Amino acid sequence: MFEVTVHDSIHIVLDGAGSTKKSFNFPSTPQKSFTISKATRQQEAELELIEEETAKRVEEAIRKKVEESLNSEEIKLELQRRLEEGRRKLLDVVAVQLEKEKESAVIEARKREASIHYKIKKERAKKDKEELERMIEENRRKVEEAQRREALEQQRREEERYRELEERQKQKEEAMRRKKQQEEEERANQIKLLGKNKARPKVSFAIGSK
Repeated sequence: MFEVTVHDSIHIVLDGAGSTKKSFNFPSTPQKSFTISKATRQQEAELELIEEETAKRVEEAIRKKVEESLNSEEIKLELQRRLEEGRRKLLDVVAVQLEKEKESAVIEARKREASIHYKIKKERAKKDKEELERMIEENRRKVEEAQRREALEQQRREEERYRELEERQKQKEEAMRRKKQQEEEERANQIKLLGKNKARPKVSFAIGSK
């Protein structure tokens, strides 16, 4: 705290907080009605000059006080402490922000990785499905081809068996025809022989006497 006297009737006090207190000491005037005179106007002008001078001296005193305070070791240490504290707070804020950005980047990277894995998995599932459908279609075609070949082979065997049976039937009929023909020829021969025997004359033998 320091004091500044700018006039016999004005006394200024500055406290440590930088606030200003003014006190005015004017001679007492009897309480009565009077008109403004030339002396009063002059007094007002002097008061204005005193006020201006007061403001200048207060400003100068404050400036000097601030300079003295700034140049003091205590203020320097306080400023240094506040600068260090501000720097630490700023570093803490930056570190927190960087950590948040790092976490956001990690989360975003995981999302992208999950999206890529999902796309790869989806594409792989699509390819597996297409491959499975292709294999099923290929197996179905092979089965149909095998069934077709089997049916053709079965038909060929049936036709061959039918031809064999037909050939056997023909051979059997031919054998029966030949046998019947042979039997008829033998019967005809027997009939011929019997006919010849009936037509042959009887031979008699006479025994003569001498």
